Amino acid sequence: MNSTTVLFIGDIVGKAGRQTVKALVPQLRSEYSAHLVIANGENAAGGFGLTAAIADELFAVGIDVLTSGNHIWHQKDILEYLVKQPRLIRPLNCSPDAPGNGSCVVTASNGVRVAVINLLGRVFLDGYTCPFRAILSEVERLREENALLFVDFHAEATAEKRALGWYLDGHVGAVVGTHTHVQTADEQILPKGTAYITDVGMTGAMDSVIGVKKELAIQKFLTAMPVRFEAAEAMPELNGVVVTFNAETRRAVQIERLIRPLRSTMK
Repeated sequence: MNSTTVLFIGDIVGKAGRQTVKALVPQLRSEYSAHLVIANGENAAGGFGLTAAIADELFAVGIDVLTSGNHIWHQKDILEYLVKQPRLIRPLNCSPDAPGNGSCVVTASNGVRVAVINLLGRVFLDGYTCPFRAILSEVERLREENALLFVDFHAEATAEKRALGWYLDGHVGAVVGTHTHVQTADEQILPKGTAYITDVGMTGAMDSVIGVKKELAIQKFLTAMPVRFEAAEAMPELNGVVVTFNAETRRAVQIERLIRPLRSTMK
């Protein structure tokens, strides 16, 4: 069987996440013979948003496509960059006036065309149109590209993510969840050939509260007062999934969770 292997990296958070990606992506690409590397980069700039310089840095270490989410708008210079760099995508179901695109089509190293689509959930996240309705028209449009379809669903609620996975089973090659920064253990191939996981997890400091310095997160919960969060740095780790597809049918044949600590002296 001719196959296509995609490495997807969970939300990159702050300096710890960037350094972990820089150290591990070349090694993992070789180890898994990955034809394409996708990562969610919306928290790569100090844990809040993404800058043009950091996006360029992530592309330079071997990431082919960057997806994002609700925090993509936190750094002002990314607005112009979204227009210039098609391999950085923002949620498809944003306002039509938002800069950038909700999908992109790239060619993997084995010559297979892959369409990457970014969606944002609506449960606990305001201001976005229905992801279920938005995705079907985009899938129909992308059929003409004869591409393998890979969806990053950046959403809060487990039920919303699982519902979208079932909704898209057989229509796309993979639906992977991001945003909660906690990897789930429900990876599976759905009956019609779509790979699914509720959340890929995060790439960053695990000695933290979802990437934030734990003492600051605890202070926030104890006092219910505003607290300026800072990205943590200790115990860096990469979370991801490796998905293998039949190159002809575009259906998933295997999905494997990946947890890879970075052996370093970061504190």
